[in-house]
Amino acid sequence: MLYIVGLGPGSKDLMTQEALDVIEKTDTIVGYVTYVHLVEDMLKGKELVVTGMRGEIDRCKKAIEIAETGKDVAIISSGDAGIYGMAGLVLELASKADQHIDVKVVPGVTASIGAAAALGAPLMNDFCHISLSDLMTPWDVIKERVDAAAKADFVICLYNPRSKGRPNNLHEALDIILKYKSADTVVGIGKDVARKKEIEKVTTIKDLDEEEINMTTIVIVGNKNTYVADGRMVTPRGYTL
Repeated sequence: MLYIVGLGPGSKDLMTQEALDVIEKTDTIVGYVTYVHLVEDMLKGKELVVTGMRGEIDRCKKAIEIAETGKDVAIISSGDAGIYGMAGLVLELASKADQHIDVKVVPGVTASIGAAAALGAPLMNDFCHISLSDLMTPWDVIKERVDAAAKADFVICLYNPRSKGRPNNLHEALDIILKYKSADTVVGIGKDVARKKEIEKVTTIKDLDEEEINMTTIVIVGNKNTYVADGRMVTPRGYTL
């Protein structure tokens, strides 16, 4: 069996019981070095296959090769494996393998869910996820999606908002959002959620400090009904036009 395991945002407390059980019973673990470090206390005595940044395809192929030998193997990634994670790539490559492989996707807590819990209750009405990384999706397409989501007044969860290689993507996205949303729209920032240096902050579009944002940050932009209660971000279940 090839397991595709979502580890959650970074804390063992936010891992699903199924993910914990799979890691405990599986002797071979494949993962990116940072993800392996997140659960290294659970991996003693196991066979580890570790790769560096941008080694996704190589990791998937190695996990499939191991599964083809009849061994159980788990490929791990942060958050939920099916949300900007490894599940799609593994399933695509496994479908082309020389022999059939049993594959099971094990869900995890994605960054928006972990951040939302820390920030309050920002996802109580319709919301969407948009990644600002243009490594896999053209920037023009991403901008169209941001425009559509802002025009429809979704609560917008921005993944991969800003990096050294893409320092202006968040700024451009917020400029698009401001075509439809007020500069006073409530924004929640979750940085390194459920990790040792976790930061949660509730602010507004106009007061957001982009220099605080990096690739381990989730930015949640509220809808026009989102408000702050006792320092926490709240989106009402109902929507007032």
